[in-house]
Amino acid sequence: MKIHVHIDRLILDGLPIVGHSGPMIQDAVQAELIRLFAEGSVSTSLLAGGAIPSLRTATIQITPHSKPNALGHNIASAVHGGLQQ
Repeated sequence: MKIHVHIDRLILDGLPIVGHSGPMIQDAVQAELIRLFAEGSVSTSLLAGGAIPSLRTATIQITPHSKPNALGHNIASAVHGGLQQ
């Protein structure tokens, strides 16, 4: 089974992100989504295919000192959870 996830735009309003953190967060989101989907947790609605124009997720908890890797993992977990609904 292959799953293709394309995130056109990820809006992180109000987060204390400096320019060089963006690619690090992106890499962490991608790696965590790959890991989560590889675990085999896929909803039947996703298996049917199609596009989701927007996705609201659960709120994630961050601190002013959140590391890009941890932030990416939290974002990916929220996205994955939203896709499972």
